Amino acid sequence: MRYPLIVFDWDGTIIDSHSAIIECMQEASRDMGLPVPERERAGHVIGLGMHDTMKIVAPELPAERYPEFIAMYRRHFLAREDAMQLFPGMQALICSLSKKHRLAIATGKSRKGLERALTTSGIRECFTASRCADETTPKPHPAMLVELMQELQVQADGVLMIGDTSHDMEMARAAGVHGLAVTYGAHPEHELRSCGPRGCVSSVQALREWLTQNA
Repeated sequence: MRYPLIVFDWDGTIIDSHSAIIECMQEASRDMGLPVPERERAGHVIGLGMHDTMKIVAPELPAERYPEFIAMYRRHFLAREDAMQLFPGMQALICSLSKKHRLAIATGKSRKGLERALTTSGIRECFTASRCADETTPKPHPAMLVELMQELQVQADGVLMIGDTSHDMEMARAAGVHGLAVTYGAHPEHELRSCGPRGCVSSVQALREWLTQNA
């Protein structure tokens, strides 16, 4: 087995949520009377911690008003959350992988947000461990992967990080593990490739095939 531990990002990798996240960022900006970020800029911050996100999405907003923006964003996100679905074929893939590998999650979501998502997803039992942005240093810092490797006692050469953003791939590189990029999420393929992943795949089926051949 090439990778005894496979770590997944959540939003835009497992679940089809990146468009909703962009819309929530835009709506929160409107609510706050701020310039509305274009889709590319709003999409770029997906996966980052909320405070890093604020510096890019609302650079003119004083830090003391970040909680207000975050509350607006969460209100819009919760209104859309029930409509978000796993990418087609993802549930079967995760369940199949969990029989041969240990699986973990490294996400920019809060712990409460991930727990809600896992509860409704039907794949909670497939994951051995997880790290969220509000309980350690967020992406692209390697802390999430380093902590998961320590917890599960896996060396870096036995870990594969799968994600849809450059933040995921940069985190993987900083932690000394291999990255695999999916191009059906938030960041464009050229941006993902610039981070040096082992490969890029354009669909869940292509992800399954890559893992069958390489993992």
